Parts: sequence; C-alpha cells; structure tokens
Amino acid sequence: MKRQGLILLAAASLAAPFAGAAYKCVNEKGITLIGDTPPDGCEHVKMYEVTTTGHVIREIDPTPTAEQAKAYAADADRRRAAERAAAEQKRKDSALLNTYSNEAEIDVARERNTEPIRSRIKTTQQRIDAVNKRIKQIDDEMEFYTSGKSKKKKKGDGPPPGLVADRESVVKERESLQASIRDAEKEIVAVKERYDADKARFNELKNANSASR
Repeated sequence: MKRQGLILLAAASLAAPFAGAAYKCVNEKGITLIGDTPPDGCEHVKMYEVTTTGHVIREIDPTPTAEQAKAYAADADRRRAAERAAAEQKRKDSALLNTYSNEAEIDVARERNTEPIRSRIKTTQQRIDAVNKRIKQIDDEMEFYTSGKSKKKKKGDGPPPGLVADRESVVKERESLQASIRDAEKEIVAVKERYDADKARFNELKNANSASR
C-alpha cells in the first residue's frame, strides 16, 4: 500500500506542471489569443499548448484552408505520379538490360519488327498497280463511249452508269490502299524511333554502370 501511494504521488507530481495548460497562438492579424481550449482564430496559424508558466508542451500545426488542402492533395498526386513513373522506368530499364547485351542486337530487333510492315507495303503496292491497270481499262472503255465509237450510244451521251460506278469504286479502293501505305510508313518511323530511344537508353545505362564500377 505504501509503495502504491508513492507511485500515485509521483504521477501526480509529474502531471502537476501540465495542470491548467492553455492553448496559445498569434492570429493572422498579429493578435495573441489564449484559451483553455483552442481559441477561435487559431485554426490557420501555428498553435502552442503551454503550461501556466509559459513552457511549450507541444506545437500544433494549423488546419489547412480549403485552397491549401487542395494544393496539398495536388502535390501528393504529383508525388505519387512521379513515384509510379520512376518505378515504371526502373522496370523498363531492367527489361532493356536483360533483353540486349549490345547495340547490334537492338538493330537486329528493329529490322525484325519493321520487315513485316515493309512486306505489307509491298503487297499493298502490288494491289495498287492492279487497280491502276483496271482504272486504265475503264478509262479506255469510257473513251470508246464518249468518242462516239459505240453504235448504241451517240457522241456526247457519255458512258453507261455501271461503268462510271465501277470507276468510282476502284478509285476509292486506290485511295484506301494509298492511305494504308501512308499509315504503314508512319508505323515504320515509330518503330525506328522506339528502337533508337531504346538504344540511347541502353548506352546511357551501360555507361552509368561502367562509371559506378
């Protein structure tokens, strides 16, 4: 019992200096505010919990305003995005170093990935050549009608509607094929740019590893 009493007495003596602790701040207008509870006007400035003798027990950070909270959230989003980007770059770097051992292998991979696109372009161009021949045939037939050589048509009557529609159809096909070739050529450029970027990054990583060693 005596020991328990001593413990209670010691606890009371430790708590005594903090009895009657107050909250204090200097508000945004430079006015000092003190209260038994956090005073109104201390929300957005640093506040201190102090003893009756003025000793600071702890500092209390201000509550952020709506604009500050929004800025903090945006900053946190940027940090998280940067961390994700760094992690993704680290993953790509690791894959790059594990896939290739030298620049020549990157060049081989680039050619291997552009070859199928070139084959598509070649096949498409062959189809365009065939379409051009068909257009030439149709134009020759239309000239037959427009020149008045046809016994069924008088000069100036023009070619049959079916022949006109046929020409419009093959012309549209040619336009579509030409657009396909343009897209394929852009695809080749994109593939080359991607592998050129990989090669530059590969050399950068290799040089950095050599420097660190």
